[in-house]
This record gives sequence, C-alpha cells and structure tokens, in this order.
Amino acid sequence: MSLLTIFTAPKPFVNSHIAIIQRNAIRSWKALGTEVEVILMGEETGLSEAAQEMGVRHIAQVARNASGTPLVSSLFELARRNSNSPLLLYVNADILLLSDVLEAARQVMAQAEKFLIVGQRWDLDVREPLGFEPGWQERLIECVQNRGRRHPRGGSDYFIFPRDCFTKIPALAIGRAGWDNWMIYEARRNGWAVVDASEAIMIVHQDHDYSHLPGGQPHYRLPETLENVRLGGGSRTIFTLLDTNRILLNGKLQKPKLTWKKFWREVEIFPLISLHSMILGHLTYAVFHPKKAYREFRLWLRERNSALGS
Repeated sequence: MSLLTIFTAPKPFVNSHIAIIQRNAIRSWKALGTEVEVILMGEETGLSEAAQEMGVRHIAQVARNASGTPLVSSLFELARRNSNSPLLLYVNADILLLSDVLEAARQVMAQAEKFLIVGQRWDLDVREPLGFEPGWQERLIECVQNRGRRHPRGGSDYFIFPRDCFTKIPALAIGRAGWDNWMIYEARRNGWAVVDASEAIMIVHQDHDYSHLPGGQPHYRLPETLENVRLGGGSRTIFTLLDTNRILLNGKLQKPKLTWKKFWREVEIFPLISLHSMILGHLTYAVFHPKKAYREFRLWLRERNSALGS
C-alpha cells in the first residue's frame, strides 16, 4: 500500500510549454517511487494520452461548474474513492516534488491525527524536459539555489491531509483563486494542525503564462474567483500561510513564533475559528481594518441598492 496518493487536474496538453512543465511535474512524482500513487483527473485535450505515456492512472469523469471548470469537491472525492493510502496529496500540475515530501508527511502523521500540510514554493523558469536519472534531485536543488525565486507567502500549491479530512467541500472551482485559502480556513475552523512545512519541503513551481485561461487573464481576475470566495464564506475566509498554527522544523511540530503580526492576526480570526461566528468575524475585521471594512460596506450598499432598483 502506498503512503501517499498524489492527484491533480492538469491543464490541456495543447500549449507546448504547458505540456513540457506538466510532464516534468508528473515524472518528478513518479520518480518518488513505490510509496506514491499518481492519479490524473479530467478530460482535457491530451490528458489521456499523457497518462498512458507516463504510466499513471487517469480518471476522466469529473464534476464541473457551469464554466466547465473541475470542482474541488469532485476531485477530492474521486481521489478518496480510488485509493487506499492513508494520506492524500493534491498538488498543482506544474509543481516539481522531491523526496522530502514523503519524509515530512511521515513525520507529521506520527505527531497529529488530523492535519493539513501546506507550504511556500520556489519559482523557476523551466523551458525544456527534465531528466530524472540518479542525482536529479541534487541537480534540481542546485538549480533552484542558483536561479530560483522564493514566492511570497500567500496560499499554497499543495495540500497533504489524511483521507478522512475534507469530506465536505463547497462547489469551488479548481485553478481559480480562493479555494486554497479556504482549505487553510476550513482546517483551522475544525481545530486541526495546520502545518507550514516551508522549511521542510521544497516544492518547485515552473513558471508559465496564463494563455490557457479565458482572455489570458490571471486566475484571480476571473469571475470564478469571485464565486469561489463567495462559496467559501466570503473575504473573511481568505486565510494564508500566516494563519497556520504549526510549523515543521527538524522533524518536529512546533508552534510558530508569536510575532506581533501573528498575535494580532490570531486575535482577529478568533471569532471565525473558535466561535464559528461570521458576524463577530466581520466586527473584528472592522476593528483591525476600518478603512477596508468601510470600503467593503459602501460597495455592498451600492450593489444592494442597485439590485433593489432593478
């Protein structure tokens, strides 16, 4: 039995650069050995052929929203039903993984029953197919150290969790902003260990453009992103790596350093994660961010009046 089932919903294998980096990513997962199983999901052009070529499982039928984008809830349920590993790992299809992901997963599983592992990524410009002969991980690490860039601490590109977690998910669209932030919020709301493994796991994002999206726009500008935020509970549920409650250092789960920024953020989100009160969450947000709250209120009032007048 594998330790980890890695699953993802790749983009179409039409754009030559997207095809190259997705094949690189999937091959890096395969190179982790027998402790992982890989499942590709969706009916995107070229996906079935790519799965067959690389010798990984393919599940075609995935529930989608009205825009045709796969739903997170469907992907997670399919992964659960079609695997028996104790842990599941959703990762974006442009991310290179190394063996440290397996060690970190084992370490956290030994110290927590229910958890979510997330982390910061490195960005790297990759234009050619990568080789995965012996020594490939050392070569990649050296390349990242020389040419890579640490991405800002926002959401996450990967999520490791026990198979009995995240069984109820709103109709969030994959590949659009907001759903990754909701994952962190939901785990904190449920009282799980939300582990920032940035120092333990190196994940490498291969740079790409947004030509695969409608109008070539970044995902955070699409209407589906706004819908994701709405379905996830609104802007208060946009949690980031700042909102994790554990870090993985030297194989041990520890509480993150309590800086002033972290302290006041925990005070701000307390009504949401401990009292489960969105109303109090709005009030504390207004206390900490009065100008932003006022702008949001004016926008809400304008939209409300517009709806009533139409």
